[in-house]
Amino acid sequence: MQIASLEDDLDQARHIQQVLDSAGYTCHSYQCSRDLLAALRDQSFDLILLDWHVPDMDGDEVLRRLRATLGMQIPIIFVTSRSQEADLVQGLQAGADDYVVKPLRPAELLARIAALLRRSQAAQADHNPFSVAAYRIDPTGRTITLSGEAVMLAPKEFELAHLFFRNVGRLLSRDVLAESVWNREIPATSRTLDTHLSNIRQKLRLRPENGVRLASSYALGYRLEVLNDGANATKPPYKT
Repeated sequence: MQIASLEDDLDQARHIQQVLDSAGYTCHSYQCSRDLLAALRDQSFDLILLDWHVPDMDGDEVLRRLRATLGMQIPIIFVTSRSQEADLVQGLQAGADDYVVKPLRPAELLARIAALLRRSQAAQADHNPFSVAAYRIDPTGRTITLSGEAVMLAPKEFELAHLFFRNVGRLLSRDVLAESVWNREIPATSRTLDTHLSNIRQKLRLRPENGVRLASSYALGYRLEVLNDGANATKPPYKT
């Protein structure tokens, strides 16, 4: 497993590399965010550790650029010395999957990495159709059916819905949604995202009677929740 670590403190960078190497990972260490972004042009990573405070660019800006480049598929953990709830929420809103507070505890860091890699591998298993509650999503055919009935979606509506179905239970901020689907920031005054969210909510009937709910918090983002764990639990991908 290839892991990139952005950490400008050399002692901390060496410590992270030793911890990851001892666990069998291959760690690529960067002290400058621009070097990490440049490396991504030629190399792929399974996970990225991102220091929140680096000299050449704010951590939330690095996160936004990574999500715009990589989409939501690569897990990103931000590493921070701040532990206030508002700071942690800011990092998660910017697109991080998890966070680790300094000083680092090796066992905790490795456990969080392992958990995210398991989730990532499950989500990226292949492009086979998969089911969530009453919905069947076919990434290759770019189609979604509800109780066996095809739902007509515009291209961006499908991409937005697919993002939610691939990330059930995960809070997705407006910035992450915009950059993942449109590859750019959408001004707060624009209704583009709101219109597409309203469209998929109505067309897909994302309601409890179909086993799901699209929960929203304007300040934080949106989360697709699966209801009634028994009959409507998310089903693993399957082959056709």
